[in-house]
Amino acid sequence: MGGDHSITYPILKAVNNVHGPVTILHIDAHSDLYDQFEGGKYSHACPFARIMEENLANRLVQIGIRTLSTHQKKQADKFGVEIVEMKDFALNKLPTFNNPIYLSLDIDALDPAFAPGVSHHEPGGFNTRQVISIIQRIQAPIIGADLVEYNPTRDINNMTAMVCAKLVKEIIAKILENN
Repeated sequence: MGGDHSITYPILKAVNNVHGPVTILHIDAHSDLYDQFEGGKYSHACPFARIMEENLANRLVQIGIRTLSTHQKKQADKFGVEIVEMKDFALNKLPTFNNPIYLSLDIDALDPAFAPGVSHHEPGGFNTRQVISIIQRIQAPIIGADLVEYNPTRDINNMTAMVCAKLVKEIIAKILENN
């Protein structure tokens, strides 16, 4: 928990040492597939490019994306990433998973009205109930998870902290249920 999305790449390297390539469910406003961002290959905007380059995942499904540049679309095509943009999201049409998954949840997947304590506000996102429902509908075992991008300096009345705590509780409950 905590930090920006750059933490996911080293975590997946460690997960790969134990489980081999995994399936990733990534919930976010951004696809984080840049080859490099502001001169860095290991920034918060690049972890999934590194993960896919190194074959740390055999499948990457991204849900809630609402900022997708031409470069990131090319990267998604190159790596075979399945993207469900927010404009196309329907809870009853969630992708299914046959293998255990790693869940990566960027709190900015939620609309800023529900989670203002993030560094990169992207209006038009999920409400809290939708994210809880996504987590609750996961049928595959979750072998690991992260929740990233909470920024307490931008939070209002600890609203985002409270949402993060609720989502962590839901993720832990799902891990315990399926393992």
